[in-house]
Amino acid sequence: MTPHTPLLDRVGTPEDLRRLEPGRLRQVADELRQEMVSAVSVTGGHLGAGLGVVELTVAIHYVFDTPRDRLIWDVGHQAYPHKIITGRRDRIRTLRQGGGLSGFTKRSESEYDPFGAAHSSTSISAALGFATANKLAGQPGKAIAVIGDGAMSAGMAYEAMNNAEAAGNRLVVILNDNDMSIAPPVGGLSAYLARLVSSREYLGVRHLARRIARKLPKPVHDAARKAEEYARGMVTGGTLFEELGFYYVGPIDGHDLDQLIPVLENVRDAGDGPMLVHVVTRKGHGYAPAEAAADKYHGVVKFDVVTGAQAKAEAGPPSYTGVFAKALLAEAERDPKVVAITAAMPSGTGLDKFAQRFPERSFDVGIAEQHGVTFAAGMAAQGYRPFCAIYSTFLQRAYDQVVHDVALQNLPVRFAIDRAGLVGADGATHAGSFDVTYLATLPNMVVMAAADEAELVHMVHTAALHDSGPIAFRYPRGNGTGVPLPAVPQALAIGKGRIVREGRQVAIMSLGTRLEEALKAADQLDAMGLSATVADLRFAKPLDEALIRRLLTSHEVAVTVEEGAVGGLGAHVLTMASDEGLIDAGLKLRTLRLPDVFQDHDKPELQYAAAGLDAAAIVETVLKALRRNSVGVVEGARA
Repeated sequence: MTPHTPLLDRVGTPEDLRRLEPGRLRQVADELRQEMVSAVSVTGGHLGAGLGVVELTVAIHYVFDTPRDRLIWDVGHQAYPHKIITGRRDRIRTLRQGGGLSGFTKRSESEYDPFGAAHSSTSISAALGFATANKLAGQPGKAIAVIGDGAMSAGMAYEAMNNAEAAGNRLVVILNDNDMSIAPPVGGLSAYLARLVSSREYLGVRHLARRIARKLPKPVHDAARKAEEYARGMVTGGTLFEELGFYYVGPIDGHDLDQLIPVLENVRDAGDGPMLVHVVTRKGHGYAPAEAAADKYHGVVKFDVVTGAQAKAEAGPPSYTGVFAKALLAEAERDPKVVAITAAMPSGTGLDKFAQRFPERSFDVGIAEQHGVTFAAGMAAQGYRPFCAIYSTFLQRAYDQVVHDVALQNLPVRFAIDRAGLVGADGATHAGSFDVTYLATLPNMVVMAAADEAELVHMVHTAALHDSGPIAFRYPRGNGTGVPLPAVPQALAIGKGRIVREGRQVAIMSLGTRLEEALKAADQLDAMGLSATVADLRFAKPLDEALIRRLLTSHEVAVTVEEGAVGGLGAHVLTMASDEGLIDAGLKLRTLRLPDVFQDHDKPELQYAAAGLDAAAIVETVLKALRRNSVGVVEGARA
């Protein structure tokens, strides 16, 4: 076989990979990187992180006995190369498409994905669970957690490491240091030391020395132990991890298979406690356009493989995130007490622009939503006006802090909840399905949802002025509707909605950006001879009870529509109607919300259609409530 004969075609699974000679692995890695670039150029998705772990992926699957050894990728957005060599190459061009592969690891997709992920910093805890279960069962299998890309900024990673010693040698943590090295630059000396301190010979001598030292007087034993650990830590940078109970190896070059393979083999065969291997990689490695990009092509749309040029989005209305960022800047210009907080998502939330203008009033707390919320509570208690800009799905990680540190103390923290509702290609792990439900249940909390970008501007202004307790406003991913933005924002009356269209027979009460579909449904109903009122309630809490009461008592049927799970607006309206005895009076009230499932990734419009939250579903719900069909004839009646 010539060196130019493709090898990746022979690697359907890691078992095939392990049949190759080590000298062939460089070619496999190069072909794997080319295949990944080719696939993502078609599908879009996360690129830079996956490019950075190609060699590491090959090395792990070559050295460890996956899937019996459990490999867990933190976040999972870097796992595209892993998917290609674990039996999914034939589907890799379906990434993030409806019915295709997930952009993250997913248990139902492959036995090589033992733990689903898409949120950060869970891998060590999960791997510790696998390793401990193996220990209890007397099974020899390893659990390998690959964590990096900023995930070590979350406290959960250290909580897991603090409890990891009991797992013994069944646990291996690979720190993928791909942003800024926490140790001296990798070179020949550090590579040599990594191989040395992970070798059986060194570990054997170290174990013997420990046994001898235990027989010495305790002061001498303690001094010897500390001398060995700190001497090694000074050279290799591992003191912190040693204190947490790990045996530290590294740093090593994560793109050099000649270094990776022997070190991982030593770690695999070590008989001591949990191991931490510090691997230094570079995002975007091996693909020149990604290497040259400031964000290393973290997330991309479709692109040209040769030039790296990404497909340009069609011109259209501004994004909701951009509108929020601009509106918050305007509030900060007016009020020096306005501050902004994000959790490792400055560009994703638009707060990078705020940081450029007001660096001293902008705070990126890292992947630490819990800390970010309580930090904001402290600032609010001191008289500042903090805006916590956090994706809906990530705010879930700080729910106890929202309850205990903010709502219970009635502190005026402003929550800007981005990515509300369904999010398309990122799927169930990133969907903002639950925030209305989990926030509107809390005393003292005000919950708003913007119907369009103009309403979002008003809600940012309303939140800035609201000093009597916590307040949240939610808005979706993607572009707005194209409505003109207000030159001067208005302060909305708390708990008051608005009538957008007056009718007589049907009342459609919308919360959030389903308003467009509600208006389309009203047009279709009008064509059937059914006059419809459309209301934008604006607030899930407090409800505009006067408006809702009027609509419920003056229309034949009423429907609530929201981009959230059961327990949100519809549940609160039903509770109000029940408390006031309106249901006993024969009220026809229906609630439309997200179904009680985790919806898979697809185009947003197809997701909402599948969820029953488009105009067609609203019309169908109204007709069923009135016992009519699509041509207006009463069901069951004679022609």
